[in-house]
Amino acid sequence: MHTSLPDFEMPNEEQVHLAAESFRLLADPTRIKILWSLLQGESSVACLAELVGATPTAVSQHLAKLRLAGLVRGRREGTFVHYSATDVHVQNLLAEALHHADHRDQELPDHPRTTPSSTRR
Repeated sequence: MHTSLPDFEMPNEEQVHLAAESFRLLADPTRIKILWSLLQGESSVACLAELVGATPTAVSQHLAKLRLAGLVRGRREGTFVHYSATDVHVQNLLAEALHHADHRDQELPDHPRTTPSSTRR
């Protein structure tokens, strides 16, 4: 069946693995809050802890995991590290996940479908 679709393409194993790892790391409400906060601008651990209602130690642990996944980056300034989201792809990923949650929660209608190959770069 899929062989009859001219534009059908499966992602390669590395893409699948990296995407699954990103989703796994985002499967935590505190990490989603941290990432959403960082999409608004860079922030320190102390500020993020206050924003998301967690201890600085817990936020540091979450940030370390998000850094390893390439979802956030740190910029050192003296003794402080300022964190930010890595790129627009992270913003789009999180925004789509939150929009999807809104649609499920409010039972909103679906958007017109786009093909995965037309959105892949």
